[in-house]
Amino acid sequence: MIILDSINAIGHPFIQCTHSTTIELTKDDYLTKEGTCILAIKASKACYDLNPGLKKKIKSGEKIDVVIKVDDIVDSFYGYGNSNLTLLSKKDLVFRKSNYICDRTILINCTKSSRELNRNIINKLTNSKKQISILFKVNDSYE
Repeated sequence: MIILDSINAIGHPFIQCTHSTTIELTKDDYLTKEGTCILAIKASKACYDLNPGLKKKIKSGEKIDVVIKVDDIVDSFYGYGNSNLTLLSKKDLVFRKSNYICDRTILINCTKSSRELNRNIINKLTNSKKQISILFKVNDSYE
């Protein structure tokens, strides 16, 4: 596995992660109770800021593994890029279980939504301003 990029963000008391089709990270420093898909705020990157190597793999339609870590708790899922992804949002990243594409979409056909993430991670992010790390990895071994 090769790590292509990483993002850091923090928790917030209003994090719910109950949305059935998306997971979102935002650079915003606030959150309302309507943001049911938001995993973390104050993200260090949005779509626009991603490493060019990761963007290239996303735009070529590759499978990308996403690893989420808070303290010693880890969760993961994967999704796919698409040549139609623009990755132009300077504020957000949205992982989608569907194949819907907009400027905020980073991966489509993902294997998890926010409500399917490890609840221990969500509890830590809700009960404190814990830092979360999100890693983007690809399997470049041709076995």
